[in-house]
Amino acid sequence: MTVLPLVVGMGGINAAGRTSFHQGFRRIVIDKLTAEARQETFLGLATLMNLVHLENDQLFDNQNNPVAVSDIETRFGEQILAGTLIRKIEKNHFDPDATHCHQKLTLTPSNGQIEFEVRTRDLPNPVPSSWQVTEIEKGRVKVAISDNLVITHDSFRDNPIKAAGQFPTGFEPANLYNSRYQPRGLQATIFAASDAIHSVGIDWQDIMQHITPDQVGTYSASIAGQMQNEAFGGLMKSRLLGDRVSTKNLALGLNSMSTDFINAYVTGNVGTTFTVTGACATFLYNLSAAINDIQAGRTRVAIVGSAETAITPEMVEGFGNMSALANEEGLKRLDGTDTADHRRTSRPFGENCGFTIGEGAHFVVLMDDKLAITTGAKVMAAVPDVFINADGIKKSITAPGPGNYITMAKSVALAQSILGAEAVQKRSFILAHGSSTPQNRVTESLIYDRVAKAFDIHNWKLAAPKAFVGHTIGPASGDQMAMALGIFSHNIMPGITTIDKVADDVYADHLDIRTEHYHCEPMDVAFINSKGFGGNNATAAVFSPAITMAMLQKRYGDTLMAQYQAKLITVEAKQAQYQQRADFGQFDLIYKFGDGQIDDNEITISSDSIQLPGFENSIPLSKHNPFADMM
Repeated sequence: MTVLPLVVGMGGINAAGRTSFHQGFRRIVIDKLTAEARQETFLGLATLMNLVHLENDQLFDNQNNPVAVSDIETRFGEQILAGTLIRKIEKNHFDPDATHCHQKLTLTPSNGQIEFEVRTRDLPNPVPSSWQVTEIEKGRVKVAISDNLVITHDSFRDNPIKAAGQFPTGFEPANLYNSRYQPRGLQATIFAASDAIHSVGIDWQDIMQHITPDQVGTYSASIAGQMQNEAFGGLMKSRLLGDRVSTKNLALGLNSMSTDFINAYVTGNVGTTFTVTGACATFLYNLSAAINDIQAGRTRVAIVGSAETAITPEMVEGFGNMSALANEEGLKRLDGTDTADHRRTSRPFGENCGFTIGEGAHFVVLMDDKLAITTGAKVMAAVPDVFINADGIKKSITAPGPGNYITMAKSVALAQSILGAEAVQKRSFILAHGSSTPQNRVTESLIYDRVAKAFDIHNWKLAAPKAFVGHTIGPASGDQMAMALGIFSHNIMPGITTIDKVADDVYADHLDIRTEHYHCEPMDVAFINSKGFGGNNATAAVFSPAITMAMLQKRYGDTLMAQYQAKLITVEAKQAQYQQRADFGQFDLIYKFGDGQIDDNEITISSDSIQLPGFENSIPLSKHNPFADMM
């Protein structure tokens, strides 16, 4: 039997809010929620954004006035809505109206020379030969230069890129644990991984009792690494700014650090550790690796995801200079106005002028189906496979190609072979890459239209998360996964509300692209699609919890499923407890800095197994010869 990888937990953060228990999804479709769900969503966002806090079981605002849960929307609703999703870049990132930079300036001698005074210790070493240095007093000199002098000086520029999908205003992951000079992306990793693990509703140690220590895997990556000053940002510019490079800049900047942080500070994993980057498809690339290992039996529980916080002047300028980002002038031209609408900068499949950068961190917890049944884990979805294909020969490395036709067609074919044609034709939907560039809207829609025609799919429902949270780069497919799970849970299909209509050049004959959110019938399968720079294409088929449970029922039968359901009651109770704590701002971040280190001297090794201190089960050493037929 082929192992079925199951999603049993998901956590994280993006511009819409917390990932666990669909808070971010609910923010996106908030106008379609029930009154109870709407109130719960406003509560969770208010605590996340530090507008209210819990003290002695009572909520207070920042002036220590008591606040009732029922009053949060009335008092803070507009502020919460304005401080989430895509919006003008906030100054905790940088000031888009006055972005700090350095300007080169050539000084020409007046009256034969340039003169200035400086501290002796501030002289360059070696002193340029054209400089004449005269000591004025101890520790201070006068410098005379007869040549031109090129200097850089502080300046500020009006940045043409002014909007991004930022974490909710007021949310600062650094304040939730002892973050120790860590860059923002790794702070978000700690938050997201903790949120995902807590969302499972089973203590991590209880899970570990059912498996060997090497049957755990962590699969994660960032694309650009960490570009804040604490990491690669500081590594690249500190010397040019007259500062010194930190001993941590290089190590903390590596794109494998999100994986490493989870292993070292969250789970204590000694099993598989895996990092692969695939541009915008990075989340799906790591998901694919985890699924392969689970189906091969090497991994039984996996934490899979990505974290990226690339809202820095350098990253914004890099993408902007590629003409990839929506800028002020382009937005004004589209709308025929003198003022750009920062809430509507990302317009997938509509008239658009570029994507909008975002920040995010998402992690899913996967189990093989047998472990999930054994532990009573609540099933959120199943992912039977992820398909990855490149584009072949091309002129431009960033241009689209044929690889995405292959990944989409393979995913639809797999889903149809498992669930039947009716499920795919009538109860499937697409989570589009939908980057919001003119080229993407044409090329991606053409793929869907042609695949739909081949499989006789009509009115194929389509949603595009980047319209609300921007393009988070590495975790972008995690945004899509979070939306897919939200749709399965709430039966609400998000429309692309940032566009007035579908663009005329979009191939939409077989697609159902709407500009408003709407209630839909229960869906069976989601197709998460990603088209990454460089030809990094990936598509995942994701089955709904109802479909997955029906498959498990057939595999395990009434007796085992009854035992599973009995365990599920306890798991759901623990999930509800964490959800309530998180909604009230009690996130219980897991950060084990040096706690539980393994003493090498306490490791016991035999020819049959390895026993590690702190783990109940030993790691067996195989005696099987996989190449016996060749010996």
